[in-house]
Amino acid sequence: MSRDDHIRLEGVVTDVYAGGQVKVKVDMGNEVRAQLCGRMRKNRLRVILGDRVTVALSPYDLTHGMIVYRAK
Repeated sequence: MSRDDHIRLEGVVTDVYAGGQVKVKVDMGNEVRAQLCGRMRKNRLRVILGDRVTVALSPYDLTHGMIVYRAK
C-alpha cells in the first residue's frame, strides 16, 4: 500500500498517551487513536493537547491512524 492510498483527515488532539500515542477528534466528529509517523519521531517533534494535526487513515481500519503533519 502506497502513501497515496491513505485517507487524510484534519483534527484536534484531545488526549496524549505514553509512547507517542494520541487521541484525535477529526472534523467529522469521530475519535481516532493515532501515533506519530517516523519522520516526526526522528526529528523529535512534540504534539501537545489542542494541536491541529493531519491524520492518515488506512481504508481497512478507520479507528487507527498516523499523524503526518502538525499545523503551526
